Amino acid sequence: MTDVTPDPGAAFKAERADMLAFCGGLEPSEWRMDSRAQGWRIQDVVAHMGTGCRAMFSPAAAKIMRTNDIEAANDLMVDTRRDRSAYDVLIEYRRWSGVAAVVFPMMARRPVAGLQVPLGELGRFPLRVLTGAMVFDHHTHLHHDMAPALGRPAPGTDANRMAVVLEWMLAVLSNQLRAAAPSWLDRPLAITLTGPGGGTWRVAPGGAVARGSAAGAAAQITGAALEFPEWGTRRASWRDRDVQIAGDTDYATALLDTVNVV
Repeated sequence: MTDVTPDPGAAFKAERADMLAFCGGLEPSEWRMDSRAQGWRIQDVVAHMGTGCRAMFSPAAAKIMRTNDIEAANDLMVDTRRDRSAYDVLIEYRRWSGVAAVVFPMMARRPVAGLQVPLGELGRFPLRVLTGAMVFDHHTHLHHDMAPALGRPAPGTDANRMAVVLEWMLAVLSNQLRAAAPSWLDRPLAITLTGPGGGTWRVAPGGAVARGSAAGAAAQITGAALEFPEWGTRRASWRDRDVQIAGDTDYATALLDTVNVV
């Protein structure tokens, strides 16, 4: 297990490089194939990431911040590009992700790094952590929606990128649990993710999730860091992945069945 202080700016640059390399090797017919993201072709996934980067530097950013359905907002932005060629979609992605790659490292610097920013119904996040949303988006779409749909191998990753992905996912989970305030969440739990970028996070009775210890937890959930983006977004069931439970199995299962990070 690697305990890494995440560097979101560096992680985004690495994910962008992998995305551009992957897209550069696609055949024209592959751009039009269905991805594993429901309703999106491969080029629609790339359009989504391009519009996401572009939106951050346009009035669309305010709409995304205020939306109460971020997935519907993403669909709408993709729909406006359905008739574009794969070439045009890639050009837009390359341009605006390049702008983001310059700006994101600046967002990680103090004092702006701690500025709280809303992201639709997902809640508020420090600006530094918000960069992780784009890293998570790139990693999850490429590794779990694009590459497997085409039967191509996904590129490798590293501890820093996975640390950023996990930091974002667990920040979202924390907001979701605190907003839902489930009555059954009355004792601490621990989530340990092993491998690159992994660590242990403690889930408090109020729903807050933060790095911590498993000591005294009613249950401990252990899984692979590399698998969490797949089952943590319900692209696969946690029951079909290497997830183990120690302690109160029913209590841990209640939490696992709740996890759905978008």
